[in-house]
Amino acid sequence: MKKYFVLAMFTSMTLAGFAQQLTVLDQTSLQPVRDVVIYNNKPKLVFVVTDALGHTDVSVFKDADSIRFQHVGYRDAVYSYQALQGMDFLLKLTPAAYSMNQVVVSANRTYEIRKDVAQQMDVIQSSDIAFMNQASSADLMQATGHVAVQKSQLGGGSPIIRGFETNKVLIVVDGVRMNNAIYRGGHLQNIITLDQTMMDRVEIAYGPGAVAYGSDALGGVMHFITRKPLLASGDKTDVSAHVFSRYASASDERTVHADANIGGVKWASLTSLNFSRFGDLRQGGVRNPFYGDWGKRTFYVERVGDVDSVFKNPNPNIQKLSGYSQYDVMQKVLFKPTQRSEHQLNLQYSTSSDINRYDRLTQTQGGLPRYAQWYYGPQKRLLAAYTFVSMDTCKMMDNSTVTTAYQNIEESRNDRRLGRNDLRHRSEHLDIFSVNADFSKTMGKHKVLYGLEAFLNDVASVAETEDIVTGMMTPLDTRYPDGGSVMTSFAAYLTHSLELYPKLVVNEGVRFTHTRLHAAFDDTTFFPFPFHDVTQQYGALNGKVGVVYKPGHKWRLSLVASTGFRAPNVDDLSKVFESVPGTVIVPNPDLKAEHTYNIELGVTKQLGENLTAGVNGYYCWYADAITTRPGTFNGMDSVMYDGQMGAVLMNVNASEGYIYGGQAFVSADLSRNVSLSSELNYTYGRLRTDTTDYPLDHIPPVFGKTSVLVHLDRFKGECFAMYNGWKRLADYNLFGEDNIAYATVNGMPAWVTLNARVAYQISAAWQVQLSMENILDQNYRVFASNISAPGRNTFVTVRASF
Repeated sequence: MKKYFVLAMFTSMTLAGFAQQLTVLDQTSLQPVRDVVIYNNKPKLVFVVTDALGHTDVSVFKDADSIRFQHVGYRDAVYSYQALQGMDFLLKLTPAAYSMNQVVVSANRTYEIRKDVAQQMDVIQSSDIAFMNQASSADLMQATGHVAVQKSQLGGGSPIIRGFETNKVLIVVDGVRMNNAIYRGGHLQNIITLDQTMMDRVEIAYGPGAVAYGSDALGGVMHFITRKPLLASGDKTDVSAHVFSRYASASDERTVHADANIGGVKWASLTSLNFSRFGDLRQGGVRNPFYGDWGKRTFYVERVGDVDSVFKNPNPNIQKLSGYSQYDVMQKVLFKPTQRSEHQLNLQYSTSSDINRYDRLTQTQGGLPRYAQWYYGPQKRLLAAYTFVSMDTCKMMDNSTVTTAYQNIEESRNDRRLGRNDLRHRSEHLDIFSVNADFSKTMGKHKVLYGLEAFLNDVASVAETEDIVTGMMTPLDTRYPDGGSVMTSFAAYLTHSLELYPKLVVNEGVRFTHTRLHAAFDDTTFFPFPFHDVTQQYGALNGKVGVVYKPGHKWRLSLVASTGFRAPNVDDLSKVFESVPGTVIVPNPDLKAEHTYNIELGVTKQLGENLTAGVNGYYCWYADAITTRPGTFNGMDSVMYDGQMGAVLMNVNASEGYIYGGQAFVSADLSRNVSLSSELNYTYGRLRTDTTDYPLDHIPPVFGKTSVLVHLDRFKGECFAMYNGWKRLADYNLFGEDNIAYATVNGMPAWVTLNARVAYQISAAWQVQLSMENILDQNYRVFASNISAPGRNTFVTVRASF
């Protein structure tokens, strides 16, 4: 069936004579299903494909007794022509519980069938994203059950993949890397700047992705692929629109969304607007009796006149000052002058209100709040990208994709101690330029992919202190080098895939990456070091080998060996700004990249016709990990800093560790309309020491999801449980980012939530969704999070499509 599907992605057929139009719809949403392959084998192979409106001509099958319908997201169906007549040529397909025939791009930056990719992958389709109906991209990743997500405030979310987080997990949007030169080792919130309502799909590629993507992809790659403008299905311009409004009770969320597509024969435009406003988050009211008031918000600070006043919170389950708002805008334009080439302009903009750092506002010192204010300024992200795709064949290539992109990032940190008037502002501005060129060539059973990548990060960091009474501004030490920092990278990669025979696929690849970082220290008022700039550069050679073996149509075995690396960035270099009394962290020009060496094995088995189970296991050796250690500067172990001597510390490649774990899943069609799926993830990580191995930070406890899904005409329903195991105190890294201070005295308790959601299609145009998460109103926190999770949360969403 693979050859039929691949042909269906790029081929359409025009039939002469009397036409009989068939319409194919999704059973539950009543929306058209495009790219459905319809075929029969006797007396000879004939196939057609549905268009964007779910239409196709099936008159060619008028004498057929067995017509097959196939789509990667739906269960296969077989009907006779007479049966289609009895349905008035209106066919409704039922979504599939599990499919390995999905097309993915994240593994090797090109279209491939998922079952031929050795690397473990998960795909979240747009229909699943809409049904999960989450408030942000961070919440979406958590809701899948595939990824653990840490939160320091409501307006955030930091994904963890295989024990790696933040600057060790790569985020990609439409082929453009989001990770930048100031991604830190702590928790990051940048994922929420991606508008999940406009995603065509999200692909998660687990394990090192250095060959395809270079630095940072140690734990894996999350590729967010936004919807593409749709051309007209005929000679006339097609106009369509989608709007929805959502309310969620736990955060008092109010979201409104609208998008519109205008499609011509060669031109198409897609525009979207999304606005969300969140109030203060209510945590669960049913508490573990052993931990009493753990997590309660008992106080908050407000400015009354010119005085900071501490107030008692009348409802300690309301996490005061956690609310925020966010705007997301996207504009895409598609021009397709021929069937073998296209141009696409992709503009995305996201901004927010100020977002309070909730955990800092709950800290106390001497029995009083430590901070009166601590907030992130608006998180602003602008992406402007142009992509050219060509399928013109020559000796060197069959397909080529070139993407040039510009990103502008702005973020800030602002804090003020209780009772003080000095509000400190530290702001970062980034200009990011990138070019990706990807090419492919098929020669018989051999498929060769190769490409080039270059990017430049220009970082500017400014800081000042504001007297909130007089308005006077005074200089302040910047978070990153005040003279600016520039980080560049140039890379070339080559991969090869060989289908030795239908049961065995082998792929291998190699990539060389060169990175350079230069940082300038202009003002030595705050940092009296005898240097004015630091330069680091590094070259990395990475590779991978993968094998997929399918001994029978019910078995699939995969084996992958791969390497990954992460080049030091501006945040690693500039720890000089994070000194504490008695210590000074100085730059280390000799800092090298972190490396991982990974091996993983996957087994999938179809048990009968309706049950599939699988397991993936991996072992990762983590070498040259960057850590902070005592050092010397100009041969001295102490330097004068801010009027006092401080012990010298520096970032060095000193640690080695290991991570192993696995994922197990089962997916079953219990009947034509009912399916079950369940997934469990386990991770274990340790740093090697001279005595006993010590826990790595960012290692989540065992977690997973179990779900029962019902598909009926116009109706879709799901009952599911989300669960996390204990994170015991003995498994915490007390010096890293595990945030033991925000857990209980025994660590982070295990938790289970029961949840349900339904969607009913009132008509082809109108849909209503209702859901309730954490039905039992459990009080819990996700591992390493510094804000409690939502309590009982009721969602109401109304959607309309025109």
